[in-house]
Amino acid sequence: MDFLIWLSFLGAALLLTIMPGPDNLFVLAQSISNGKNAGIATAFGLCTGLIVHILATVLGVSALLYQSSLAFSIIKYAGAAYLMYLAYKAFTAKSSSLEVQKTQQVSYDALYKKGIIMNILNPKVSLFFLAFLPQFVTASGGNAAFQMLVYGITFLVQALFVFTVISLFAGKVGTVLRKRPAISQKINLIEGSLFTLIGLRIALSEK
Repeated sequence: MDFLIWLSFLGAALLLTIMPGPDNLFVLAQSISNGKNAGIATAFGLCTGLIVHILATVLGVSALLYQSSLAFSIIKYAGAAYLMYLAYKAFTAKSSSLEVQKTQQVSYDALYKKGIIMNILNPKVSLFFLAFLPQFVTASGGNAAFQMLVYGITFLVQALFVFTVISLFAGKVGTVLRKRPAISQKINLIEGSLFTLIGLRIALSEK
């Protein structure tokens, strides 16, 4: 595989990951409301979900998803419904729960699982890889499936790095907000609003 082509892929992947999207907004919401470690746990979940999409692309499953409007719609609306459920939980959570979280450990395992579910139930991710990875495959690079696997792993690693940086930054913002009583009571509202935004983006997305 050509190193310069791989480097150009990495640059493009970084730019695409930094752009506001469902994944980094999800990490942002968890980091602000529950701290940086919660955001990092969510990031690991999202990147675990990416493994499913990468393998689906390499094995050709994503191509089948693209051809089936019904399958695409089922997964899309299931993902949107899940995000709306998380938004409802955030909106109806007691404001005092933010103070309770100071003494009670956040369930990172639950956040990890949320990240996996949220990513897997977003069919746009599979279609993104289906359209993006083959653009960097070359005849001189050897087996096309292997090249896409390498690019997919590269994307996963850089995404985890970007999400971790977002978690660290948003976690500090959340710490500052929680020290202000008038604002801390609205963190659940902020979190719920972000979940609603992500859910609507998924629901309104098209192939």
